[in-house]
Amino acid sequence: MVLRRCRALLRDESKAVDAMHDVFVELLRREGNLDAHSPAGLLLTTATNVCLNRLRSERRRPEDPDDDLLARIASLGSSAENLSLARRALDRIFGGEPASTRLIAVLLYVDRLTLDEVAAEVGMSVSGVRKRLRGLKQRLPITQGDA
Repeated sequence: MVLRRCRALLRDESKAVDAMHDVFVELLRREGNLDAHSPAGLLLTTATNVCLNRLRSERRRPEDPDDDLLARIASLGSSAENLSLARRALDRIFGGEPASTRLIAVLLYVDRLTLDEVAAEVGMSVSGVRKRLRGLKQRLPITQGDA
């Protein structure tokens, strides 16, 4: 799961493997301060942060449009104002949602797992995953034209 996230973000196998190792080193480093209630979410969040930090530090020209988007996201993260805006937007979207709903959304829309894979990952039935997503979509302040 961690390697898959690193591959998706870095788009380079050797860099992804290195980043995956760094994720586990980071977890060991912060061992005493970790909340183990959502281990999959913790792993994915840590993997994302490690990869975005690598992208930030490389400061290279993007090789394809997806890399350009990731580089822009990584550079936005360095601004305290942008971080604050992103957190507020995510809080508005996921405010009253359980952590598992956030994980479901990331696995489905970011990692592009199938509904079956998401259900297996979070320990729910496919219909349960669909129900969570349906409820989330109903509460989102997005019009049909935006989606």
